[in-house]
Amino acid sequence: MKRFFDCALVLMMAPIWVPFLLILVLCVWVGMGRPVFFTQERPGLHGRIFKIIKLRTMKDARAPDGSLLSDGERLTRFGKFLRAVSLDELPELINVLKGDMSLVGPRPLRVEYLPLYSLEQARRHEVRPGITGWAQVNGRNAITWEEKFTMDVWYVDHQTLGLDLKILFLTLWQVVSREGINAPGEATMPFFRGSVQVDKEPPEKDTLRS
Repeated sequence: MKRFFDCALVLMMAPIWVPFLLILVLCVWVGMGRPVFFTQERPGLHGRIFKIIKLRTMKDARAPDGSLLSDGERLTRFGKFLRAVSLDELPELINVLKGDMSLVGPRPLRVEYLPLYSLEQARRHEVRPGITGWAQVNGRNAITWEEKFTMDVWYVDHQTLGLDLKILFLTLWQVVSREGINAPGEATMPFFRGSVQVDKEPPEKDTLRS
């Protein structure tokens, strides 16, 4: 049912998001050149590796020694805007149609993180990763890794179509409010280096609550 819902909604909205994606592709190409898309290997359902597709938001700027500059230095002005309104993730709808991802689920993270998860945290891979998820509407990148993983596992245990619809609605709210875009002092989420302690009881949060 979840897979059918994902594909039906994405295809039904295709007359809106496909032309819009083409416009964004043109803007990225004019502003930064090629490549227009950023692809990276991510673990999906049961840890199966797939290539996530995003719009490029960073320049390939390097220091005199040839090393890449920091994310904050490479992130373009237009790239910041795309991230602020989550439009850099629009191509992930292609991943949804391919079956790599779902509209709602734990966000697919770096392959390097796989050996760093606790057994409880690794349960986030029991479902397809999502474009948005419970952690994204409850703090996004402004919460700790431990809080994020706790909410991911909570979603795995409580997922329903009603919850997915609620998360999609809250995602639209968060895009408009632009809350939790970055972790404090970071251009992107800081690198995960493993958890010392993992919460046992996932806190149920909601961004619309005071």
